[in-house]
Amino acid sequence: SELQLPADRLLVVDVTQEHQVAQAVQHLPQVDILVNAAGIGIIKSMDTLTLNDFNKSLQVNLVGTFNLVKAVLPQMKERKKGLIINIPGVLGKVPMAGAAAYSASKYGIVGMMQSIREELKRTDIRITNLFLGGVDSAFWDTIDLRVQRDKMIVAEEAAKAIWFLCQQPTSGVVSEMVLQPFNHQAI
Repeated sequence: SELQLPADRLLVVDVTQEHQVAQAVQHLPQVDILVNAAGIGIIKSMDTLTLNDFNKSLQVNLVGTFNLVKAVLPQMKERKKGLIINIPGVLGKVPMAGAAAYSASKYGIVGMMQSIREELKRTDIRITNLFLGGVDSAFWDTIDLRVQRDKMIVAEEAAKAIWFLCQQPTSGVVSEMVLQPFNHQAI
């Protein structure tokens, strides 16, 4: 069945800016589920990767995740429950040539969230890392890399994986989930 949710608000936020994220969260009555899906992909070999590229990847992917978690965690801790779903992608689990900046940011998310999970183990705040293989989206439009978009996961399937995680009983946690295309060779 299709999930029908009202589109009653849209908040545009630069996730790298802590004050913007905090201000946006204040506009929300309560955050039960946080899905960290914002990100950029800078795929360049070390020969062409600049420090600016590296820092930008870390700022959006890793610091952005930090800012969002930091903003919603106090209210989740107060209620002692919540769900945080991070999407580090498979490059947060396995390396790829030319993805040093991207992988560093995604491995960073995994390590950061494992540490936060340890801090929260006496609460019912669940943390899940969803490792998606290549998802056919606008993400790939600016990346100079040959990919087989027709063999990637479609966005609707990625959304269903997130929805599946949201429906799991609160008595346990799916700490990791991997969803890849059948051929594993889309990227």
